[in-house]
Amino acid sequence: MRYAVLMHHQEPAEGELSDEVVAEAMRAFDIYAKALHEAGVLLAAEVLQPTEASSTVVNRDGAVRVQDGPFAATKEALAGLFLIDVPDLDAAISWAGKCPAAQWGTMEIRPVATSFLDGGWTR
Repeated sequence: MRYAVLMHHQEPAEGELSDEVVAEAMRAFDIYAKALHEAGVLLAAEVLQPTEASSTVVNRDGAVRVQDGPFAATKEALAGLFLIDVPDLDAAISWAGKCPAAQWGTMEIRPVATSFLDGGWTR
């Protein structure tokens, strides 16, 4: 079963994290991603740019409206995700618990309902 492991955490202010802290986090995520890959469960991994780079789009009554930034003003933001294919929720929980971001943020595990693969939708 495919699961999205979503990383939510408070975004640090520019310059708040030292180069050393950033480098250590990058090493930890590299180890984690390679472990997922070697286990054969990693489908994709994405680290998102800060929320200030986002745009929110809605289509209401035939009018497309674009807003700079995220829709919700919260302290924690979606920072990235790992898309994994594991046998069950217990396996997804186990992998999410090993993610470096679980040490300072919140990991959300959401089952994938449908996927667009090889030119078509599958459940």
